[in-house]
This record gives sequence, C-alpha cells and structure tokens, in this order.
Amino acid sequence: MKFLKNPVIILISLLSCNAFAQKNIPQKKVVFIIVDGIAEDMLNKADIPNLNRIKKDGALLKAYVGGEKGGYSETPTISAVGYNSLLTGTWVNKHNVFDNDIKDPNYSYPTIFRLFKDQFPNKKTAVFSTWEDNRTKLIGENLDATRKIKMDFFYDGMEKDTLHFPHDKQSGYIRKIDSLVAGKAASYIKENAPDLSWVYLEFTDDMGHRHGDGDILYKAISYEDRLIGKIYDAVKEREAKHGEDWLFVVTTDHGRSASNGKGHGGQSDRERNTWIAINKPTINTYAKNNRVGVTDILPTITDFMSLSVPEIFQQEIDGIDLLKNRTAYQLKASLTSDKTLELTWKTMGPSKELGEVYITDTNNFKTGGKDLYQLLGQANLGSGKFSSTLKINNSNIYKIVLKTKEGFLNTWITTK
Repeated sequence: MKFLKNPVIILISLLSCNAFAQKNIPQKKVVFIIVDGIAEDMLNKADIPNLNRIKKDGALLKAYVGGEKGGYSETPTISAVGYNSLLTGTWVNKHNVFDNDIKDPNYSYPTIFRLFKDQFPNKKTAVFSTWEDNRTKLIGENLDATRKIKMDFFYDGMEKDTLHFPHDKQSGYIRKIDSLVAGKAASYIKENAPDLSWVYLEFTDDMGHRHGDGDILYKAISYEDRLIGKIYDAVKEREAKHGEDWLFVVTTDHGRSASNGKGHGGQSDRERNTWIAINKPTINTYAKNNRVGVTDILPTITDFMSLSVPEIFQQEIDGIDLLKNRTAYQLKASLTSDKTLELTWKTMGPSKELGEVYITDTNNFKTGGKDLYQLLGQANLGSGKFSSTLKINNSNIYKIVLKTKEGFLNTWITTK
C-alpha cells in the first residue's frame, strides 16, 4: 500500500529538526587569564597541577611577547604593553601602549571586547582584575574613542582601597586581592556564565620584582595556579551541567630578566619567552611546531566564537588562529634598491593554493581612516615567496597583506 506524503507535514518536520539542531548547538564561551610576569622556564620550577591539567586537556604552548626583535614591531616586555597586545592582536607600533602609564592608547585598533560587542551587543562580557586600569584605560570603558563600550560586569579597583587593603611592603594585599578576584570570577562564571571574560592576577609579578628567582617566586606561581584551578573548575562544571563549549586560555604578559629574575622590559630571550595554556587539543600545525605569539590569542577567540571581523581590522591583526588550519604564516617583506618588493612566508606543507598580495603606501588606519590597497598579483602559497616591482610613490611606510582563504597576514616596511 502506498502512502501519500503530505508536503506540509514534511516541511514542519524539517523545520522542527532544524530548530532542535540549533537549540542543541553548544553555546560557545571564552575566558582568558593573564597571570603576571612568569617566564617560561619558571613553570618547571613550580608546582602547577592546574596548568598541567589544562595541558592534559589541550596544550601548553611555547610563546613569546615583544614583537619582532630589532624590527618595526619590537615591543617592550612590560605588563600593560603585553596585555594590550593580547587585547588588540597587535604589537606596540599599532596599539601605542608603550608602558604602564597607558598615556595614549590607539583605540583605532579595537580590543576583543569591542569586536565582540559590535557583533553581539546583547551577549555578556565580564572583567575580574587586580588592576582597574585594565578596564578603564585598556578596554577604555565609556570613552568616546571606544564608542562608549561598557562591560556587563566588572570586579576590580580594590588595589585603590587602602582602608581595607593596606599596602604592605611584601604585597600581601595583592595576594589577598588576587584571591578575591579569582574567587569572584569562579563564582560568577559558575552562576552567570558570561560569554567573554578576562581575569587578571598580579601577585607573581610583585614577588618577581621583590625577590627574583627563588622559592618565594615559585611558591607565588603555585599560589596563582591554585586560583586558576578554581576558575577552571567553574568552567568544567558549566560544561558538564549546561552543555556549553568553553575556550579557556591562560598566559602571561612577559618573562623576567636573565640575571636574577627581578626585572623585565628588554628583549632578552628570558624576557620574551612566555607560554600559553589552552584547553583545546585541536591545535593546528603552526601552534604545534612554532613559538606562538601573544597576538595569536585574539584571532583564536574570534574564530572560536565565529566573530565576523571586518576586513579593515583583519588586515591589521598581527596574530593568527591557533586552532584553525593555516597554509601560510610569518609573512616578511623587504624592498631592494631598484624598488623590487620581496616577500617570504612559511608554509605548513606542500600547497597549490593561490593567495593575493596587496599593498598600500599609507597608514590612514592609525588615525581612524582607511587605506586603499592595490593588488600586486597572485602568489603560489606553496612556494613561500613572491616578488614584484613597485610602481607606487616613495613612502616612509608600505603595508603589505597576503590574503588567503584562511584570512590575512600582514607586514610593514618602514624607513623610520
């Protein structure tokens, strides 16, 4: 016996299935933690069961801060500078935060919070911090230049409350504030699950400056590890109880001086060499085989959360995703005396993919304007190189981008 299929019933069934599938897609959430001033080698000298737990779930990557050593993007290995390199995905030649005074940030380069709120104005953000300037100056809350961005929840500013947190010489008050910050982050995430959160912990840097290499600093690292563990527990509980998909990233802002571990700010290997703990095992070949940059965290977050970053911003981001496959990375450029542009990049392996090379001789983006890029030609990505004779006017800056199906790589040539 044949049964006639009712097209209306079929349509309703398909719509119901689609609605069910969308309803059951795990919500994606992100929390990133900056724990201050821990050089890569110090992780081997401290008890860090929670960072090792994250490593077991995902990876503990070799990383760096400080931009291109000796190049146009060389960046001081100083705290606020490193925070802003993460927040904007750019080095100091762009974001313009050269020290902890944060005198004149270039808000033309949007933070991850602005990119997120531009696309998802109704989703929730949070910051939990032992330093209020992270919210008020770096994120730039309620400033005209950041289009009055507002955090949905914040827990910070206690370092300014000298009545309840008197400033002692051994920074015990910072230790206490870190504990409160991490505890609030854990409880708030467990109960409210903001979509994008930043946690900042300071105590390790204070112990580094006061004591340098030794047991006091290593015990401070273990202390911060316990605080990280509380936040990670909250995330794991959310995943287990609510079926959410969380990206959990922990990193540091700089290393420490090679001589005694007390200082930082320079370009020694120990000041530049850092680490990134990430809870996803699906890191790409680039992340597995290279020392990755702090600037790679922003594009990792935007891709994980399916943010549609406008092309004008993509062309300026200095990092690349740590999870999504990449054909090319580490674009570099030089200009010969006869005005031949020579580009090189590294590849993940043999490829027949073609990319497009664009150039501009302006930097209008810096002041909120737009740069007009000219197409120079197509490049065989598998070759790792491209050259072209320039026919544009002499300039003190050339900005070059290589467009691939995965996104953009960029580099500069400057005469300054």
